[in-house]
Amino acid sequence: MPKRTWQSGVKAGAAAVVAGSSAGTLSWAAYSYLMSQATAARGVIGHNVAKPPEADGVYSPGAAGPERWLRTTPYDVHLMIFGDSTAAGVGCLSAEEVPGVQIARRLADETGQRIRLSTKAIGGATSRGLSGQVDAMFVAGPPPDAAVILVGANDVTSKNSIRASARRLGEAVERLRAHDCAVVVGTCPDLGVVTAIPQPLRTVVRTWGLRLARAQAAATSAAGGHPVALADLLAPEFLAAPDRMFSSDHFHPSAAGYELAAIQIVPVLATALGLWHGGPLPDLPEVSEAAESRKLSTRMTASLNRFLWRRDVRRRTPARLDELLAIEEASAPGTRRVAE
Repeated sequence: MPKRTWQSGVKAGAAAVVAGSSAGTLSWAAYSYLMSQATAARGVIGHNVAKPPEADGVYSPGAAGPERWLRTTPYDVHLMIFGDSTAAGVGCLSAEEVPGVQIARRLADETGQRIRLSTKAIGGATSRGLSGQVDAMFVAGPPPDAAVILVGANDVTSKNSIRASARRLGEAVERLRAHDCAVVVGTCPDLGVVTAIPQPLRTVVRTWGLRLARAQAAATSAAGGHPVALADLLAPEFLAAPDRMFSSDHFHPSAAGYELAAIQIVPVLATALGLWHGGPLPDLPEVSEAAESRKLSTRMTASLNRFLWRRDVRRRTPARLDELLAIEEASAPGTRRVAE
């Protein structure tokens, strides 16, 4: 079995971390350290091979459960889910928790339409596997009316080329759009929220993930799809309540985490289908300020700003030092800049 995921991914990350160093010993030490972190992180995360609950069927507005789809079963919109384990619903304990189900149910309630859900997503898939999933869709029957693609995290952990990964995604979107399928892509999530990945490796994979998300958004838009930047939309909640938002493997989302993603995706999907009646959609951000504040470089900068500001206060206004320091503590010290 080829060595993929963390070990292959860390090589480029280590090179980037130590690129500014001219000391070979230091470079090797940094590389070895990241490699050991990658092994430890994979040990904590593990390999979740559990098959997600079966979720396909026809979802009607307000219905308690799905109706089994037969060739004679009527429906209004055929929704298909492509992508990796997050699209398949790894980490879910019941069918009601699976992201495809949450999207289909919300779409049915929002539009009043009967939604047929079909899932082609495969756990562990990267963008390389999207073409095979789309091929399987064509073999199974006519193209769907709408598609949701969730992919990217495995491209990062496998350290696939960002450009190639985005290109493959764009090609899948283009193939679907050629058959008048409305396509929504949830771009790569912010891996900076996965505390099972230690620092500084977490910062490395977070940087790769955000770069991939931007490339995915561009490729999706160019192919006629609709990107949804999940990084910023989900990161604050995952950072605030990791025990609730992550499943037991500390890597895949829980039912609550998948619900947050569905809430962001459904308005964009309904709009793409011409069925959204909830008003104008907000501009969705791409970079998580919450996770950005957890970066080592950001925290070091904030600490330096606080130190310089306090030194400046002592030098300029020693008589009012206590008063000014009290004001500083009550405000946002991590973001205060030194007065010029």
